[in-house]
Amino acid sequence: MFIRRETPDDIAAVHAVTAAAFPDTGARIEAPLVDELRVDPGWLPTLSLVATDNGGAIVGHVVATRARVGEFAALGLGPLSVHPSHQRRGVGSALVHAVIGAADALDEPLVALLGNPAYYHRFGFRLSDEFGIRPPVAEWQPHFQVRPLTAYSPTIRGTFTYATPFDRTF
Repeated sequence: MFIRRETPDDIAAVHAVTAAAFPDTGARIEAPLVDELRVDPGWLPTLSLVATDNGGAIVGHVVATRARVGEFAALGLGPLSVHPSHQRRGVGSALVHAVIGAADALDEPLVALLGNPAYYHRFGFRLSDEFGIRPPVAEWQPHFQVRPLTAYSPTIRGTFTYATPFDRTF
């Protein structure tokens, strides 16, 4: 497996992997969300990463986009997608580690996401209320998590806001 930045030639494959990764909603929610994010001002090309197999086929994708906590810049992670034929092989974990490392290298202060705490805890994510950060939807609190990075400051507090395309999804 190799992880690299997404290129324009990867767009169709990323769409297909994202649709396949979420059998119930991928084709109508997650894959179109990634397409919308790509043309949003919150899109950060350096934080859209693909995982390829030994033959160069795209088997996974992760993206982190510009978000905010109150007046502070932050990142929202997701969607994270792994093709069903490659799930439970470490592809998702490798993508999460890679995007966190890339975000840290760019001096981003934190990454937030909505997901399973049991899965994301291993990457250093903790429930957002530990940091004084509220999710955009109050009911998300049991699943809304933050991963502070090197540039994090405890003065970053408030309500988290995703890039605009997420508003149409949730």
